[in-house]
Amino acid sequence: MKLGLEGRHALVCASSRGLGRACALSLAGEGVSLTLVARGREALEATAQDIRRATGVEVHAVVADITTPEGREAALAVHPAPDILVTNAGGPKPGDFRDWDREAWIEALDANMLAPIALIRATVDGMIERRFGRIINVTSAAVRSPIDILGLSNGARSGLTGFVAGLARKTVAHNVTINNLLPGPFETDRLRETARQWAQDHGVPEDEVLARRRAANPAGRFGEPHEFGDACAYLCSAQAGFITGQNLLLDGGSYPGTF
Repeated sequence: MKLGLEGRHALVCASSRGLGRACALSLAGEGVSLTLVARGREALEATAQDIRRATGVEVHAVVADITTPEGREAALAVHPAPDILVTNAGGPKPGDFRDWDREAWIEALDANMLAPIALIRATVDGMIERRFGRIINVTSAAVRSPIDILGLSNGARSGLTGFVAGLARKTVAHNVTINNLLPGPFETDRLRETARQWAQDHGVPEDEVLARRRAANPAGRFGEPHEFGDACAYLCSAQAGFITGQNLLLDGGSYPGTF
């Protein structure tokens, strides 16, 4: 299926590795030029070069912290009017809510709620004027199935989800859709890092931790990043103009609910 995205431009946040990188790769494969943003220069430039070689599209790499006003300004300076926006940022630290002060909450809200809203505010009116726009927020399966030690993430990402639910019904008449992708366990560096830390804390081999987690998933495996990237690309497609305000859960069937 051709997704009708040739010649479009996308701003993809936290795209040097993991799921952000996967989204960028899938979009580039459809002929979308890119602005990639991440904090680590080496990984970001390597990803940009890999995508250029693989697809031939134009790729701009911006080293910046997208959770800050200065970072967002730098990202949008390269291409102020993207057709596609993929918001993404690392999740806040886990822990017990009794240990989180106001500063911890504000940091979580800045990264996982307020930064995406600021990027939407900066780009959505241009999309409306051009009568095409696709906004994808990478959130978390924890929005649907909250995890007790991830209270900062649960709260901040749920706030973004509520905001999107209202706005998405206002923009769709202009062919501007806003949707959220909720990843469960995917084969990423972050998943392996958390497994490694758990293994060290509990004296269990890392391979055993990963094997247990795979077996616990109904799919019997972790998701592959390209599966996530392709889901993102489809939601950005010309064919997806009737999908808005939705939360697409990609978790291999872990969520047990009917709705």
